[in-house]
Amino acid sequence: VSPVPPYCREQPIFTTRAHVFQIDPSTKKNWVPASKQAVTVSYFYDSTRNSYRIISVDGAKVIINSTITPNMTFTKTSQKFGQWADSRANTVFGLGFPSEQQLTKFAEKFQEVKEAAKLARDRSQEKIETSSNHSQESGRETPTSTRASSVNGTDDEKASHGGPAEAHLKSENDKLKIALAQSSSNVKKWETELQSLRESNARLSTALQESAASIEHWKKQFSACKEENEQLRGKIEELEEQCNEINKEKERNAQLSRRLQELETELQDKELELEELRKQGEIIPELMSECESVSEQLQAAEKKNKDLEEKVRTLRTEVEENKHRQTNLKTELKNFLDVLDGKIDELHDFRQGLSKLGVDN
Repeated sequence: VSPVPPYCREQPIFTTRAHVFQIDPSTKKNWVPASKQAVTVSYFYDSTRNSYRIISVDGAKVIINSTITPNMTFTKTSQKFGQWADSRANTVFGLGFPSEQQLTKFAEKFQEVKEAAKLARDRSQEKIETSSNHSQESGRETPTSTRASSVNGTDDEKASHGGPAEAHLKSENDKLKIALAQSSSNVKKWETELQSLRESNARLSTALQESAASIEHWKKQFSACKEENEQLRGKIEELEEQCNEINKEKERNAQLSRRLQELETELQDKELELEELRKQGEIIPELMSECESVSEQLQAAEKKNKDLEEKVRTLRTEVEENKHRQTNLKTELKNFLDVLDGKIDELHDFRQGLSKLGVDN
């Protein structure tokens, strides 16, 4: 056995990075991560065997060693995830890519390699069929020619050519026996390969069924994740509303803190006023004595005011009496004036009579 791994002698034709998963062998449904982080996944071509393989190594551990056959199928299960079944490894590999573009490139390269493997298989089968047909034809033609030579030949010819012809025929028969043995061994080999291919096809069909079941499982999980996402969105909206309320409460607290500062300043002003009032309270006895003197003066002023009120009352009565007297005098004066007017009219009439008498005279 060579100490160098086979994939080290092969040439990589395509390389990418992805997270590697394998199907759980117990459940055949869940994925088990084969690498803790993204690793290098490469397509290798073996020119000696004319075969293609997908190989991935994590440190010193080979996590993917899958020979690509024409019966394999790479399936995209999501925008960034794909899988294929390997019947020889009896597992299903899954790859998670960072982007949909890388997944598309890997799938296209898988299809190209699959077609190349199919062409290589068809060519090898054509070569095998050609060699088997050639050996069968040579096996059928050689005895006929031998029989013809033995029947049509004369005794002299037998005597003259018997030794070298028999040696040649013997060598030809040995070659035909070897070719027939090889063809029979090849037939057995092909039958075993056909049986293995049938078994691999059966395993692939079961793997496809399991992958379909896993797809259904993933669909259910996706719907559950979608519902959970909607619930989380609802919770996020509730949290945003709570955050808005918290922001409003913060604004209210800021307003209350400002109001508290204003009240503290007002309290300081009130304390200063109280201190001034205390200082003023010290002069209250003096103010009280002054107030008593002022009250005495007020009492004296009230007495004077009462006296003045009495005088005002008397003066008012006198004024009323004077007004009454004036009205009486006015009435008397009016009567006197009326009498005087009458006397004046009489004098005027008398004067006019005297003037007429003087004129007449």
